[in-house]
Amino acid sequence: MKALILYSSRDGQTREIAARIAQTLAPQQLCDVIDLLQAQRVDWTQYDRVLIGASIRYGHFNPALMKFVTQHQLQLQQRVNGFFSVNLTARKADKCTPETNAYTRKFLEKSPWQPECCAVFAGALRYPRYRWFDRIMIQLIMRMTGGETDTSKEVDYTDWNKVTLFAQDFAHLPGKSL
Repeated sequence: MKALILYSSRDGQTREIAARIAQTLAPQQLCDVIDLLQAQRVDWTQYDRVLIGASIRYGHFNPALMKFVTQHQLQLQQRVNGFFSVNLTARKADKCTPETNAYTRKFLEKSPWQPECCAVFAGALRYPRYRWFDRIMIQLIMRMTGGETDTSKEVDYTDWNKVTLFAQDFAHLPGKSL
């Protein structure tokens, strides 16, 4: 059986984190890494583990995330499952856990699906890659929250060691009989 890693990414950092998790799992577990927006017809019979990662933009997950977990709640619960969120707020030590990250906490409160394991990772700030409007808005948000405001910079806040440890924890969750 394989692991399915689904991701919802706006600028690519969540996709990179999903790929790193798949790489960490790879020696023992085959993985398919698929964009959540392309996962309308999942062949659930191939998978015994499912991990979903999603990013925040302007305080919100992509609405497709809630739609997917609501529609596939049963399939998710039948398998070992987990969730990770990616956002710039998580660059702060007091906002980088599922319990302390407001976005993740709100999602879990509203979601019919309750993942078996959960993590929050800081994202990346990629000013030069953003469209003009996004660059200005994100710069404003970063100014208000004490973050990097130099629009010529790219800053990767992701703690890659934390990502690897989460992947290892996910790999060690006991399997379920399907």
